[in-house]
Amino acid sequence: MDTVTYPEPSAYQSLIDLLDDAAQRYPTDRPVLSLRTDRGLEAAWSAPELRLRARLAAWRLRAMGLAPGDRLLTWSPSTPALPAAYWGAMMAGLVFVPLDVRMAPAVLRRIAQRSGARLLAVGGGEAAPDVEGSGLEDVPRVELESLVADPEPSDPSWPQDWSDQLDRWPRPDRSSLVEIVYTSGTTSVPKGVQLTHGTFLSTIEVARELVPPRPHRMVGILPLSHLFEQVIVLFYGTMIGAEIVYVRSYNPRTLFEAMRELRATTMVVAPQILQLFWSGLVREVERQGRLAAFDRARRVARHLPMAWRRQLFRGLHAQLGGELTMFATAGAYLPPDLQRQWEDLGIRVVQGYGATEVGPAASNTEHDHPPGVVGRTVPPVRLKLDPGDSEILISGPTVSPGYFDDEQATAAAFGSDGWYRSGDIGRFDEHGRLVLVGRKKNIIVLPNGLNVYPEDIENLLADHDLDQAVVLETSPGRIEAVVMPPGTTPIVAPGRGGQASQSGVAEEAVRTHIDAIVKAVNAELAPHQRLSGWRLWPEPDFPRTHMLKVRRDAVRAWAEADVPLAVREDR
Repeated sequence: MDTVTYPEPSAYQSLIDLLDDAAQRYPTDRPVLSLRTDRGLEAAWSAPELRLRARLAAWRLRAMGLAPGDRLLTWSPSTPALPAAYWGAMMAGLVFVPLDVRMAPAVLRRIAQRSGARLLAVGGGEAAPDVEGSGLEDVPRVELESLVADPEPSDPSWPQDWSDQLDRWPRPDRSSLVEIVYTSGTTSVPKGVQLTHGTFLSTIEVARELVPPRPHRMVGILPLSHLFEQVIVLFYGTMIGAEIVYVRSYNPRTLFEAMRELRATTMVVAPQILQLFWSGLVREVERQGRLAAFDRARRVARHLPMAWRRQLFRGLHAQLGGELTMFATAGAYLPPDLQRQWEDLGIRVVQGYGATEVGPAASNTEHDHPPGVVGRTVPPVRLKLDPGDSEILISGPTVSPGYFDDEQATAAAFGSDGWYRSGDIGRFDEHGRLVLVGRKKNIIVLPNGLNVYPEDIENLLADHDLDQAVVLETSPGRIEAVVMPPGTTPIVAPGRGGQASQSGVAEEAVRTHIDAIVKAVNAELAPHQRLSGWRLWPEPDFPRTHMLKVRRDAVRAWAEADVPLAVREDR
């Protein structure tokens, strides 16, 4: 059998080189990017076609008057046309600024103003964002699909030698700016992380070590506006010729169907989505009346090698396509029990840690993935803890050169020593693997001077099946949890959570259950960490960012105006 040789990202000078190489390596009858909707499989592009569509977009963007260095806003759900626009912007020398479809109008408006974008490329179709009322009405716009469409034969803006002319355009190098990702928009001054071709290629080098190259087939469900999806799935996946199918749904049934059709091997997900998958799987097993047998089999499986576990659950694996072997996850706390549940089935869960500013800073691997840790760094990334407060500091070629047009924020976060200050607190376990503790800005300093990390308490609540919780200090020294009922899956089934959806009898049962969980958690906490009370969140879901993280500021504002509910001691 011939050995497959995969490319080395260190050989490229830009992401354009990566696409050019992929178009040469992978044939026209092998799709790399596809789109699945409720109507079935729609667009399916090979690497050569993706490159062609990107070149069409590049020519049109220049023809519309955009010049190298100009910023291009992109606003669309995931579709093959969006990566084509990304690469087209690179070829035209532009800097693309991705927006997420979940962003609020005020955030969109601030990003458009801060970036100085000259054009908005907006996606179409049923899931298309609505520009009217978005805050982007005054930005000139073009439809994404029209950017990548075939030219009309009679169109005079397409000379016969347009492709040759494009080949003579200056090409970027590793120092060239390619993208600005705005990681914050909830304040009046969002910060735009600058990413160069060099930072991307160095990040792909790290990804290559964490997710070894092989014939990966992936269902892309995270936003293409997020670095995690761009690096691991889009750019790294294109480089190694992976098959990627975009799905515009968080419904487990829809996702499982896509995974089965593709015979997915690898999934890149946020922990919240991994929880949704598990909840959907368990509901289906319960519907079939096999939950008790399923739980017994899992207890047996965790003592077996991974290959044997897959055999034990071969019927379930068939429903997922039969070849899923790994979940890669990052971006939020991963409950150890959730990781163990999937690994009972013979599917490894590899957790990592990073940020838009630095890419993957640490990660577990397929061969070393214990629960509760986020692993080790991969050279050339360097990571250390501040000796004063254990803040995680990161350095290396994957680190952003700073924030766009914001010297003050750049100096505060990156400093003059080349180390990015993450704002995260960590520690190393006895084997040198990184363990996350919490966020510096979320630390609660009690009147007695002791520190409390809300994430510690939230993680313990999640371990006790209360995984939708936000811990806050509601008055000096009083720590409370704002929660949704155990088992709530608000992202996919928003009608199930919140006080408004509970009948009187059901609500009393829910409160009794939460009381018991909080008391059990308090018994495991130090005295200064213990919860003084809890409150049931009144809406179907917490307010979330586009990566599904809870917006603590909005929950805190609600809690400050509410009346505390004490933990009852009579149960």
